[in-house]
Amino acid sequence: MFEVREKPELVERALLVRLFFDPREEEESGALLEELGELVSTLHIGVVEKVLVRCREMHRKFLCGTGKAAELVELAKAHECDCIVFDNQLAPSQQREWERAANMSVIDREEVILDIFARRAQTKEARLQVELARMQYALPRMARMWRHLDREGGSGGSAGGGAAARGMGEKQIEVDRRMAHVRIDRARRELEDVVKQRATQRKEREKMETPHGAIVGYTNSGKSTLLNKLSGADVFAKDMLFATLDTTTRKIELPDGQPLLITDTVGFVRNLPHRLVEAFKATLEEAVLADFLIHVLDATSLEIERFHETTLKVLGELGAVDKRTITVLNKTDLITDPERFAELRQLYPDALLISAVSGLGLEALLQKCSEVMADRVRRWRYRIPQSRADLIGMLHRDAKVLSTEYEENDILVTAVVPAAIAGRLEEFAVV
Repeated sequence: MFEVREKPELVERALLVRLFFDPREEEESGALLEELGELVSTLHIGVVEKVLVRCREMHRKFLCGTGKAAELVELAKAHECDCIVFDNQLAPSQQREWERAANMSVIDREEVILDIFARRAQTKEARLQVELARMQYALPRMARMWRHLDREGGSGGSAGGGAAARGMGEKQIEVDRRMAHVRIDRARRELEDVVKQRATQRKEREKMETPHGAIVGYTNSGKSTLLNKLSGADVFAKDMLFATLDTTTRKIELPDGQPLLITDTVGFVRNLPHRLVEAFKATLEEAVLADFLIHVLDATSLEIERFHETTLKVLGELGAVDKRTITVLNKTDLITDPERFAELRQLYPDALLISAVSGLGLEALLQKCSEVMADRVRRWRYRIPQSRADLIGMLHRDAKVLSTEYEENDILVTAVVPAAIAGRLEEFAVV
């Protein structure tokens, strides 16, 4: 896996900082800082303190003023931190200035998310997507990786030695940049091949005309747990942000006997780096191509409205916001306050109340899926001679047999039949 840049091998203590410039953004900035704490904890880094800083204006060097920057550096040193983590996006030059002033690793929200994605990606597609995003992020930051050549050259004591060393460093930077561009191009080509393979797989699914639903929602809302409960799958699910990054599709059966492919997608998050949205287009296109969406909301979250808006915003960027959508309030078994429960019902009057852990409301969810896909149901009744055991076998193998009756030398079969095999049975259909 490509490394973004040199960092200490062991980071144990971090100071978290968010700078905001509009007083009206204070509440949301505080919530984002708390979310950053969860993201950093996902990397098993201890958070010693979170600092929310209001700045009157944006500065070019540190983003904040030099006086405030000095205060934050002293605070980090007082806590014996290994790292300062900013919720704000830092330009490469600002990142270098902070590290020079603090003499410790300084990273931003984007790098935190990139590191999480790098650890969690399992499939070839996800790994390629993450590698591509990491290399694009690292490219403008490569200059800092060769500062040690300047120090080595300076030890000779002559201006000429220093200049020679800088020349070596500059040449090495150019070599690394060329290599990075080559790797970026290769990753893009490999990703295109993977996307083509996925397109082929989708065409095979479409031939069977099996309906397809995608589970979407904010990260840690319970999407993977819901897929596991509905399908009996064993997708990794844990109470943490970005517990799973890979797309998983399982086949389930709806109450009317209709088969349904259901896909768990990567969770959304506020301020998701744009390059990651682009990198994960191939994964998220499952939401675009699905027949309908199941939008999972965490009923226990105090920021449920913001999370709802974030998911709709990303779906809008993907061109999927107008799809038929079933909204579900998950974890409702944990809501004990009647007033909060009533508030949620008012906010989302059409939402289904479920618990992916206990199974509460899942029968109603499956029934709703059947209703949404009612126009895709193809239920047929056939009169098939008992001598055509091959057709009976095909129905049991490739369709959903609802009932079987025997009448003289014929077998009367009622079944939900995929269009792919319906033509072979057309002459036996009972009108």
